[in-house]
Amino acid sequence: MNGISESVIHHGYSNGSVQSVNGNFEEKLDELRSLMGKVDGDPLRIVGVGAGAWGSVFTAMLQEAYGSFRDKVLIRIWRRPGRTVDRTTATHLFEVINSREDVLRRLIRRCAYLKYVEGRLGDREAVWDADIVINGLPSTETREVFEEISKYWKERITVPVIISLAKGVEAELVPEPRIITPTLMIGRATGVPIENILYLGGPNIASEIYNKEYANARICGAEKWRKPLAKFLRQPHFIVWDNGDLVTHEVMGGLKNVYAIGAGMVAALTNESATSKSVYFAHCTSEMIFITHLIAEEPEKLAGPLLADTYVTLLKGRNAWYGHKLAKGELNLEMGDSIKGKGMIQGVSAVKAFYELLSQSSLNVLDPEENKHVAPVELCPILKMLYKILILRESPVQAILQALRDETMNDPRDRIKIAQSHVFYRPSLLGQQL
Repeated sequence: MNGISESVIHHGYSNGSVQSVNGNFEEKLDELRSLMGKVDGDPLRIVGVGAGAWGSVFTAMLQEAYGSFRDKVLIRIWRRPGRTVDRTTATHLFEVINSREDVLRRLIRRCAYLKYVEGRLGDREAVWDADIVINGLPSTETREVFEEISKYWKERITVPVIISLAKGVEAELVPEPRIITPTLMIGRATGVPIENILYLGGPNIASEIYNKEYANARICGAEKWRKPLAKFLRQPHFIVWDNGDLVTHEVMGGLKNVYAIGAGMVAALTNESATSKSVYFAHCTSEMIFITHLIAEEPEKLAGPLLADTYVTLLKGRNAWYGHKLAKGELNLEMGDSIKGKGMIQGVSAVKAFYELLSQSSLNVLDPEENKHVAPVELCPILKMLYKILILRESPVQAILQALRDETMNDPRDRIKIAQSHVFYRPSLLGQQL
């Protein structure tokens, strides 16, 4: 039984027979192949780079949907090497796993084994001829890996399409402050034009999507690719919309990770007090709204997607989990931000990036209460405290509660009012001109 048939039967899709679902997928595949200029005998090559939770689940979804059409599409996944084993040992290992249904099901539930995805340990072999590359790497590793990949693309005739799943940002302070996102890193590293680089994100948890929980996402970028790819990626349980605002949606994906860490801390330190968590939520969302007014010309359009992504991250994301574990003393900062079994905690580097960026005097805004110009970060007390806890390490985790209980802290509404009543938009932060 192939991957698509097992998936459809097991999960009981109600929108038609296996044959009709198969036919729908094949039709979408043919449309994308035609757009990319593929001819009979030349399969569409899709490669996932990075095998973390979301990257591997996303690639596995594609394999379940399209893997049965092997004459038309090849789907591979590349991950960095772990412990080296010879071919004989590896073959035996997979034979054992495949012969033990209980082991196989346990690994699949944990998203630890992709039965229908062809694994390749080595990016050169996997990506040199790829038509579509899926970036499943953490933002902190994206630049380095794609600089290496670019060496194998120098003699390419065609330009690949890249879909980045990474949520994280870096701050570039000279010649002027600006935010660097994974798609910008990829463009700089490879020379691939920005119209061929897209971002896909949404309020989702990888393990739940793997189990066919209903979810939605947005693919952002140039219209030429985002609309056909949105159609190609859409499945009965995974609805994909499209949007032209690439970098802003990327930045929002990184921003919510900042405040998710603090939310985990507050939950742990207050024994899951609903009241305390709601106080934190009010303050952190007001800071996020304030920041979006700096980087977006029409920030109101981001409110829904940002809040939805923040909500699911606070509920079950790895960044909230990390903050919770820090507050409980089950993890400590000396362990770093790459945690075994969880992967990279993107919110830590995002705290550093947003703090450094919003500390620049060239971005000063008017504080009406003090009647003077201050750096934007001075109006974001939670961000400041997270920086002191996670980056400077000069304050204990418990200090996040001190920030919330500071009697001088303004009503969250006042911060939103400041943002809405002043011309804050700084297009240069995203490398754009007025």
